[in-house]
Amino acid sequence: MHDIYKIAAVEEGLTQEEIQSALLESLQGRNLKKVLILPPDYTRYHSNAGFITSFYYHTLTDRGVEVEILPALGTHEPVTREQWKAMFGDVPYEKMLVHDWRHDVVRLGEVPGEYLSELTGGLWQDSVSVEVNRRVMDESYDLIISPGQVVPHEVVGMSNHAKNLFVGVGGSDMINKSHMVGAVYGLEQMMGRDHTPVRKLFDYSMERFLKDRPILFALTVTTAPGGNIRTHGLFLGEGRDCLTKAVKLSQKKNIDYVEHGLKKCVVYLDPAEFKSTWLGNKAVYRTRMAMADGGELIVLAPGVRKFGEDELVDRLIRKYGYHGRLETLAAFQKSENQDLRDNMGAAAHLIHGSSDGRFVITYAVEAISQEEIASVGFQPAAYGQMAAKYDPQKLQYGYNTMPDGEEVYFIPNPALGLWIERGRIANDR
Repeated sequence: MHDIYKIAAVEEGLTQEEIQSALLESLQGRNLKKVLILPPDYTRYHSNAGFITSFYYHTLTDRGVEVEILPALGTHEPVTREQWKAMFGDVPYEKMLVHDWRHDVVRLGEVPGEYLSELTGGLWQDSVSVEVNRRVMDESYDLIISPGQVVPHEVVGMSNHAKNLFVGVGGSDMINKSHMVGAVYGLEQMMGRDHTPVRKLFDYSMERFLKDRPILFALTVTTAPGGNIRTHGLFLGEGRDCLTKAVKLSQKKNIDYVEHGLKKCVVYLDPAEFKSTWLGNKAVYRTRMAMADGGELIVLAPGVRKFGEDELVDRLIRKYGYHGRLETLAAFQKSENQDLRDNMGAAAHLIHGSSDGRFVITYAVEAISQEEIASVGFQPAAYGQMAAKYDPQKLQYGYNTMPDGEEVYFIPNPALGLWIERGRIANDR
């Protein structure tokens, strides 16, 4: 199949008809009997992958093709029935398969430690086991479709493509170590860039272990002003080029530059999307390069009710907290902290979620106690009190001047972009 690229000519994005036309074209000439779709979960609702998955599902089943859907959960919770309906519409919930990243995987090989040492300048030297959900290697599938959004990302630099396979439906060693490689290398050297060490890790794995599998990527570049999804580009292909093209568009659409370091930034977390600090800390990752030293990041988090997405990670966050890169690495290196060493993804998350003392992170919550928030290293605040002062329904995206003259920068959804103080180098166009 030849690659298919659709880039919107207008700011409102591609029409549904334009998207459908490209998706139909991607199926031309294929004799299909059984297809596996690997969409993102509800935490990537604004990717428009729900619409794409639904269209593929109905088009293929109408042709008599058997279709199964395995959301690329990574370590996230399974998609609920309500989330499924909101994202995938009338696709039967019973068609969902649940990825088990700890058990339901097969090992394909490994990425040598020598190669990773070369990529990271010696900062990481361990090999990485390459695992994927066993269904990806099931030859009964004539086609595997991997939809998802390309957007700045704290672990890999720019999300999706092979990451959707090796993390989204990958195994524990790759998930844990890829996150740790990114944390050790430095997320501010990664976010918004394409050819990062973690991306090269995924590219290496894709080329050596999955090049013979029939995988079609359906990559989007979107924004969502006012919560309304705009698909600025759709990139369909079976190789790496579709990602390269999507990255260039995302760097234009999803990176916002601020004129000076932000002294006060308020980020709102939609309660339907963000229920843990594991996810909610995108508010930290995506703004840290815009925050001024000594500034304050206020995270309005009405739906956050826990720290980790599963019980084990939740316990680790409560035990070790978000106390900075050096303290976390020191804890990680102690032999008595085997629980942290066995869960490198959690260790990396603790590094990412801290400001390293550069600015204050205030978490305004309802469902977690103030004491619990303080115990993991954040400044606690009551959601009602903070939302009354910084009302997310009244603040406008970007700069706002409060009644007392205070300047506040407001972000209604941190998952959709990356914010950087102008003058910093953020990408490698």
